[in-house]
Amino acid sequence: MVLLACGGRPIDESGPSAENLADTGEWTLGDLNWEKLLNSQRRKDKAKGKSAERSAKTAEHRTELERDHDRILFSTPVRRMQDKTQVFPLDPHDSVRTRLTHSHEVANMARSFGTALVYVYPEQLNLPENLSAERNVPALLEAIGLAHDLGNPPFGHQGEDAIQSWMKARAPDIFDGLDGAALREDFLRFEGNAQAFRLLTRLQIVNDSYGLNMTYAFLAALMKYPSPSDRVNKKVLARKKFNYFQSEADIAKEVWAETGLAEGVRHPMTFIMEACDDIAYSVVDVEDAAKKGLVNFDRLAGFLEFEGTGDACVAAVIAKARQQHQEFRAQSLSAAELDDITMQMFRVNAIGVMIVAATKAFADNLPAIMAGTFDKELMAESDAKRLWALLKEFAGRHIYPHRQVLEVELKGHQTIHGLMDIFWAAIINRIDPLNIGSKRTSPLHSYVYSRISENYRRVAESPDNSMPIRYRELQLMTDMMSGMTDSFAISLLKDLRERGAV
Repeated sequence: MVLLACGGRPIDESGPSAENLADTGEWTLGDLNWEKLLNSQRRKDKAKGKSAERSAKTAEHRTELERDHDRILFSTPVRRMQDKTQVFPLDPHDSVRTRLTHSHEVANMARSFGTALVYVYPEQLNLPENLSAERNVPALLEAIGLAHDLGNPPFGHQGEDAIQSWMKARAPDIFDGLDGAALREDFLRFEGNAQAFRLLTRLQIVNDSYGLNMTYAFLAALMKYPSPSDRVNKKVLARKKFNYFQSEADIAKEVWAETGLAEGVRHPMTFIMEACDDIAYSVVDVEDAAKKGLVNFDRLAGFLEFEGTGDACVAAVIAKARQQHQEFRAQSLSAAELDDITMQMFRVNAIGVMIVAATKAFADNLPAIMAGTFDKELMAESDAKRLWALLKEFAGRHIYPHRQVLEVELKGHQTIHGLMDIFWAAIINRIDPLNIGSKRTSPLHSYVYSRISENYRRVAESPDNSMPIRYRELQLMTDMMSGMTDSFAISLLKDLRERGAV
């Protein structure tokens, strides 16, 4: 396989030696160990005293981490992502990516990343043979790649912003009875990452309180920001946002105890999932914008050549793209076809360069990662950091501020605020203030309340739910909002308004 070289030297597929990874003293794995990090036991099995090993009677040939991926793949929240925004909300162009397409691409890259690690850098990983690294590392990475956006509300990150702004506009009135900063910050800083953790540990299956009953390894690696909402710190990578609500704080602590982690310390595989997510959106957002006619290859290439002068990765990718562009010109393609295929090949080459660079960066920084002291993004520490940064800058200048994007984002913002006004009225206007499930005060509020998913209502109304009443009310609303697709949100608001809700 021929790989583009960047970073000022050819790519060595054999990987760095262990001696190169340790400048001082003997190289060790620090405070974390793979036996615990790849813990394949499940919360439900542990509670019932069951072993992590499957019974031979089940004829199960998958590992537990492979089963994690399959549980995610067949779950309802994954199917919903087909109608959730990645960048361009409600886009009629079939080839423009949705949140589901994006998640599959991140999962694919993460799996490939894991395969490269276990075969190219086995000495650096130093994984015990009994952990079946060749199967379990790629499987775990593919699973968390597929699941990383499950908690995002409709309309992409605009959906998160809309929920947060609704909460801020009504604070402090809606926070009566919420003593403690974390209880309030859970909603003021509402976070899709935390909602994904809640969805998979609490909401997805309604006959118990274990969600999809994922392995400890999966749940730990999914936590991109292992921090509560009241300890967010934008200067610290693992605390830039938060990854669990107070309603799941005990679960987060259990996961850390079982995997050898702690608050503020990421699972090593989380860095890889983040890098694959970064690579995916930095490249494919540009490709999608080209499909919509917002930008073209010449504009992108000119920007990269001017801003990336002297960078080996940028030069290698652009040179390859221009070479292929000239080859395609000889094939009697239309201008649109020529630009489309050139952008496709640019995407292929750029992703290839960045994955190789990120894989090497992970191996180079593994001692610090395993010691829990590495606090940087892999892409920012890789040879492809300039290419990655320029692609994000290009999108920030020429794609995200485009009127077509802003118009539909506005529609999403207005839709979410309208629905939250209506649902909040239905949730709080009931006969018994201490019983969320009690009879509503009007037929309209009863109808609106009935439109909230039954399993979300069951969790909020459960006598086993120990959270304060006001917290449960707010969380019932955010659970419902996060579970909607773009199209469903718009049609539901239309239906509720036609019935007199305002």
